[in-house]
Amino acid sequence: MATDSAVSVGPAPARRLLTLIVPALAVGVASALVLLGISLLAEQLQDVLWQTLPDALSVGRYSSLWMIVMLTATGLAIGLVIQVVPGRAGPDPATMGLVDPPLPPGVLPGLLVVTVLALAGGVSLGPENPITAANIALACWAGRRFAPDTPAALWLALAAAGTIGALFGTPVAAALILSETFASRAEPGALWDRLFGPLAAGAAGALTMTLLAHPSFNLSLPDYTHTHWADLLSAIVIASAGAVLGMAAVYAFPYVHRAFRAVRHPVPTLTLGGLLLGLLGALGGHLTLFKGLDEVKVLAADPSGWSAGEFAVMAVVKTVALLIAAACGFRGGRIFPAVFSGVALGLCAHALVDGVPVALAVTCAVLGVLLAVTRQGWLSLFTAAVLASDSTLLPLLCVASLPAWLLVTGRPQMQLHRDGTPLR
Repeated sequence: MATDSAVSVGPAPARRLLTLIVPALAVGVASALVLLGISLLAEQLQDVLWQTLPDALSVGRYSSLWMIVMLTATGLAIGLVIQVVPGRAGPDPATMGLVDPPLPPGVLPGLLVVTVLALAGGVSLGPENPITAANIALACWAGRRFAPDTPAALWLALAAAGTIGALFGTPVAAALILSETFASRAEPGALWDRLFGPLAAGAAGALTMTLLAHPSFNLSLPDYTHTHWADLLSAIVIASAGAVLGMAAVYAFPYVHRAFRAVRHPVPTLTLGGLLLGLLGALGGHLTLFKGLDEVKVLAADPSGWSAGEFAVMAVVKTVALLIAAACGFRGGRIFPAVFSGVALGLCAHALVDGVPVALAVTCAVLGVLLAVTRQGWLSLFTAAVLASDSTLLPLLCVASLPAWLLVTGRPQMQLHRDGTPLR
């Protein structure tokens, strides 16, 4: 996909791979800067909406009333933007994956505006899908303008890799995701030839983000020091439970999507979706709002700070919030909210059976939920592993992934065809 022009029969010549370095680095840096700019803008608006404004109105920042009002207003605002902007901020997000064909450049302003509003307003979605889509569209537009003889698939792969590398702070995530994509296509050439350009773009994106923003997925969980036989059973059970939780949302997805689509207008649809998200926030607490990356660190910092029941409620509420947000038309990604659901479920398992190590419970639960929601095996393993940054857990995670994968493979995905039927 990424280097059709550089790969013919047999390995690509080194000189052709060398020509990819400059455009790959440029696309990777630009992709990271777009992500960083949107993230900073959303953070500034979030401070206004959730601190400055409620303080000025003498309302509790995360009171139930303010959460309901703010999420409803966010849905209304996004619905109005989608209604009036050219291209309606892109296709129905329920039909979009993480890496898709390029969108027309004209839809990007609206897409980025609604992404900022969703991130700042507390919607339970991450930035990964719309930012990746925007970067792919920009890279393909620039490629057609400045290098018209270069295949569009190359620019798509570079932009996707640069964005994913910036999101995770490492090019490894981009390489793992794209390797799954390449493996599904019958293309000639060595895998590393096809990954050469995307890996350079991913490295550039990751380094740019690391130098400017210092992102970290490490939750500073207690060290996992030694593997016991009981841990093997715990890993399998918890990962499978995470997969079941994720699959519950996956199976409900087309029905919830169909119910929202029956409204037939983005303004009432997203306003209703925002209201439901606000009610869920009031039920689960303010930690179940937003994309979940900062909030999950709060949970992990105090594994004994909540009861098993409270962790279970947060896991279920976040999963339902992800389901509603993705089905009703909010633009955003599902990886970060799914991580929150997994962490809450893992901490619930630890609270129920304190003999289960925290790091084991959290990483296995995240693994299971991500396998169900993303259907990306390498991404799920990688994300679960980096949360604990402990190589001792890797064998257990690999074993736990097997029964969890059997639960999800061949079943509906959390993405729909245009006719509303789920992908498989």
